[in-house]
Amino acid sequence: MSSRFGVKDFVLLGAVFASIAMLLLAMYMVDRQWLMMSQIRETVREQADELRALRGQVKSLDGKLETAALRAVTVASSEAVSTRLAEEELPAFARALSATKQADYAEGDWLVLAFGVGLKTISPLISQDKYASDVQSFVLETLLVRDPESLAWHGHLASGWTVSDDGLTITFSLRPQARFSDGKPVRAQDVAFSYSFIMNEKIAAPRYRAYLNKIGDVVALDESTVRFSFKEPYFNALNLAGTLPVLAEHFYAEYLDNPQAFNQSKGLLFGSGPFRLTDAKNWTPDAGLVELARNPRYWGPVVPSFERLIWKVIENDNARLTTFRNGEIDRYGARPREYQQLREDEALTARTQRFEFMSPVAGYSYIGWNQHRDGKPTPFADVRVRQAMTYLTDRPGIVEDIMLGYAEPAVSPFSPRSKQHDRSIKPRPYDVEKGKALLAEAGYEDRDGDGILESADGIPLSFELTFFQDSEDSRRIVLYLKDTYARAGVQLKPKPSEWSVMLDSINNRTYDAITLGWSSGVETDVYQMFHSTQIEGGGDNFVHFKDADFDALVDRARATVDEGKRMPIWKKVERIFFEQQPYTFLMRRKTLTFMDKRIANVEVTNLGLNVDLVPVEVYVPQSMQIR
Repeated sequence: MSSRFGVKDFVLLGAVFASIAMLLLAMYMVDRQWLMMSQIRETVREQADELRALRGQVKSLDGKLETAALRAVTVASSEAVSTRLAEEELPAFARALSATKQADYAEGDWLVLAFGVGLKTISPLISQDKYASDVQSFVLETLLVRDPESLAWHGHLASGWTVSDDGLTITFSLRPQARFSDGKPVRAQDVAFSYSFIMNEKIAAPRYRAYLNKIGDVVALDESTVRFSFKEPYFNALNLAGTLPVLAEHFYAEYLDNPQAFNQSKGLLFGSGPFRLTDAKNWTPDAGLVELARNPRYWGPVVPSFERLIWKVIENDNARLTTFRNGEIDRYGARPREYQQLREDEALTARTQRFEFMSPVAGYSYIGWNQHRDGKPTPFADVRVRQAMTYLTDRPGIVEDIMLGYAEPAVSPFSPRSKQHDRSIKPRPYDVEKGKALLAEAGYEDRDGDGILESADGIPLSFELTFFQDSEDSRRIVLYLKDTYARAGVQLKPKPSEWSVMLDSINNRTYDAITLGWSSGVETDVYQMFHSTQIEGGGDNFVHFKDADFDALVDRARATVDEGKRMPIWKKVERIFFEQQPYTFLMRRKTLTFMDKRIANVEVTNLGLNVDLVPVEVYVPQSMQIR
């Protein structure tokens, strides 16, 4: 008996598939409508709460006062609107305002990006990585922001500021329009609270305290005036005061009574920025993404174009590329080898825009040599060993063979395009014989003929190099170095690790060597990463680097306000970096980025790609919106 599959069956099967497709589409639309309705309900609820509060205040007055109060509210509202309109020419918002005047400008859609690592926390102060900082920059605001082209300071939460003749006092005036996302005003008391909260020893923020230790106190002189007083002159005083993240006292003050709840939190994020967490207290890493909604009460003259900002956690490089190809994320940072291939991909290039540049504030990658572990000095406590390891690190080979020329060897934390850099200092060359000679001076020889160098006590020169397991470039670099070190008799054992495990090993100093990267700024203050005072208490000098001359020079540079006098001191600091090699400074990478063409007004600035800037100045034209 045979079975037949006729035309009727094909028609029925097609109808089934069509029904399924329609059902899925309907589910998607219902889900999106539900999300939009949830946002509307939340906004309406918050506005209702405010109206009830206002109504309660009005009812407490008698009829005459009620009439006067309502008239005053009307006048105040009119004045606020006129002030807001006048403020549209604010320099800090000029670029964002210019974007809104583009012919195709539109509000709407989402900007969806990706993180290559899972975040442990996005709570401010206690987070330890750039990824959490990226999220926080859209929620928390500062008194000042830098112009992305001129790099000049512009007032943001601050409408103006004055600096005393001796440079020890900076006084800021706050904008009366500034509001937190719940509608409460940003006050000078919030700025003073932010400083005291950070400096509270019970709050796990040693890195921030290290930055702020030059400040003597922060005092609110009235509701809209706050004064920063410095203990001594500091070259970066305006930057330090102006970029303090302003925390809402009415939100964060409760954690002064329960600091452990804050220190162990995952998602306590609340501020005055253009975006907000819908639930400011209950984000967790389990979500696998971070989602911010547009702040409906944003005080700025330009509201952000996007309804939502989303960062998906996609730790695998190949999976991240696949997600970008599928149009599920809007930006992809390419690895050099795939970048060359993707440039030739016609389907991809047809719907994307490409950016290739070396940022003036590009960070650097490095190998950190832990000089002290488990209460004992390691082989890397000997400067000759650290110098030798740098000679044995084939940086030109890494740049050419792995990075395909899309990078440059690094010589120190200071960018070669910075005034801090001494141009007479060149990266140490790859020199196996020089490296072996230094190791011999330090007492390392192949004493048993097994090809591995040993100390006088017969202990092999062998170490684990910890790296992030999902970074393909890091894996290739570590395997490349394993071979090059082996030629000199040094045994490298690759140790791939999860991101959270790496952070724990840094905090506990339980590693031999580690490869990571630091971001850079317009002028890099190296105190936090390398000053000896930052070894203990969770500071970022996790390689245990100590040098009295270095400390003294860094202290002098930081206290020298005059740039012409400060730069020669930084150059002496760089010379010590070159001699002491607390890190082997690997390289600075070019940014190789693809952006979906939906995202308009994207450009390279002196602070990098403007997609990451706040105020937000990129958008999606109405005709290209998909979410």
